[in-house]
Amino acid sequence: QVQLVESGGGLVQAGGSLRLSCIASGSIPSIASMAWYRQAPGKQRELVAVITSSGITNYADSVKGRFTISRDNAKSTVYLQMSSLKAEDTAVYYCAARRTMATMYAYWGQGTQVTVSS
Repeated sequence: QVQLVESGGGLVQAGGSLRLSCIASGSIPSIASMAWYRQAPGKQRELVAVITSSGITNYADSVKGRFTISRDNAKSTVYLQMSSLKAEDTAVYYCAARRTMATMYAYWGQGTQVTVSS
C-alpha cells in the first residue's frame, strides 16, 4: 500500500507562484511513477505532470514552461512548482502513484485546492 498526502494549495493572484508537495509513505520502492492531476469544477480530471522513478518528466501542453515536477527521494516527496499561474489553473490538485508504467494510477491523495484570482 502507498499513502499520499498533498499540501501547499491556496489562493494566489494571477501571475503568482505556488509549490505543491506530496509526501508518500508505505511501499515506496514499488512506485514506478508519480503524477499530479487536477480537476476543475464541472470538468474531467486531467493529467498535469508525471515523473518516473528514473526522473523522466512529462507535462500537459497547458502547463509546459510554467510548471515543474520534481522529487526528493530522501524525503519521499514529489513537488509541483507552479509559476505564471492563470485563472484557468484553478482546480483541486491530486497526487497519484502507480506501481508499474503499464498500470493505472491506483493510489491517490485527498487533493489540495488551488485558486488563482484574476
